[in-house]
Amino acid sequence: MTFFQDLPVPEPPRRGRTVRYVPPEWAGAPRYELPAVVHLGRFLHRSPTFIMAVESVKVYSTGCLFDLSWKLRRRNESDEQWDELNASFFSQPHARWARPRQPLAALLCGVQLADGSKASSGAMLNRPHPAPNAPNPDPPVILFQGQGGNGGDDEMSSSGTLWLWPMPPAGDLRLVTQWTDMGMPETSITLDGGHLRDASAHVQPYWPEEDQQQ
Repeated sequence: MTFFQDLPVPEPPRRGRTVRYVPPEWAGAPRYELPAVVHLGRFLHRSPTFIMAVESVKVYSTGCLFDLSWKLRRRNESDEQWDELNASFFSQPHARWARPRQPLAALLCGVQLADGSKASSGAMLNRPHPAPNAPNPDPPVILFQGQGGNGGDDEMSSSGTLWLWPMPPAGDLRLVTQWTDMGMPETSITLDGGHLRDASAHVQPYWPEEDQQQ
């Protein structure tokens, strides 16, 4: 018998079951629902160098998730100018908002509903991981989440989502964006809130017994 075989090996401690984090329904899409997908395929902005589009909307029982994509191509920018655009293109909104005396030059997103209520993604920047029992903010709420991207010496592309809570009322829904760093002034498109509400009837739970708020 070797030296180490002669020594007792302690049993590993029992690991307790980790409590699953369940965010409040206003903070994101339900985890256990198959959404109804509404294809849009509409440009929010299109210029010779920059485009932003809303591709589709995933409709859940509690709200809507907008899929956005954007692309920037290079024209006559110097290497220094292109590097500056790269930093703006891939930065999170709050990274630029934190700079003193800087204009709101980062990506801004907002929504205006048929009942006149409005929301901006900038209002929720400081609440990325709310407690499960956190009180609901005043509706509506819209949350932006970047999904990464890629870039090189000639062009850059990226994507993100906008979570809108709660389900919008019937009538016009105005989706508003602005990104002055990319040369995109305030622009908007109008969608049919009633069409999105109708689509929610086709949402399917993963498991019938699952709590819909999870």
